[in-house]
Amino acid sequence: MTTTYAALLRGINVGGAKKVPMAELRKVLGDLGHDDVKTYLNSGNAVFSSASRDEDVLAAELEAAIEKHFGFSVACMVRGGPYLRAVHDACPFPAEQLAGKQLHATFFSGPPVTADRFAGIDRAAYLPEEFRLGDQVLYLYAPGGLGTSQLAPALSRPGLLKGVSATSRNWNTVKALVEMVEAGRG
Repeated sequence: MTTTYAALLRGINVGGAKKVPMAELRKVLGDLGHDDVKTYLNSGNAVFSSASRDEDVLAAELEAAIEKHFGFSVACMVRGGPYLRAVHDACPFPAEQLAGKQLHATFFSGPPVTADRFAGIDRAAYLPEEFRLGDQVLYLYAPGGLGTSQLAPALSRPGLLKGVSATSRNWNTVKALVEMVEAGRG
């Protein structure tokens, strides 16, 4: 029996660095033995099915395959459908009332990310922007979008995320990945 997963690649195809064509990413995933491989947008989102049940092993294998194929390292996270659905359903902001560019989810790997990491951020100084933590995810409401956000850079300071990989997706992408993973279920 196979499980459908989403792979989230960090920092590819941004500003001409770390070019990963989606057709080649699909091939890399297929060469790893995964089935039903699809990509979404050009920003490092893939959905695939696998007999493996270990998301960390899948992510490590994908990272190694990308480095071998493209010659550079890329942090990858692999998440199953139930987790992505839970992230979607637990959104603390009124997602259905917001434009997709106003809401983002930052996915974390590594040790659990708790509120104490962000205790030094003066939340009132960034209003109307807000953030809330979920299960290894940070929800960011940025009414003007991520490009003009003042809070997003404060949340991604290296000191705050030490020992943790993080990658963000806008809410439209989160919804699309949930739909793709759920459509891929056996």
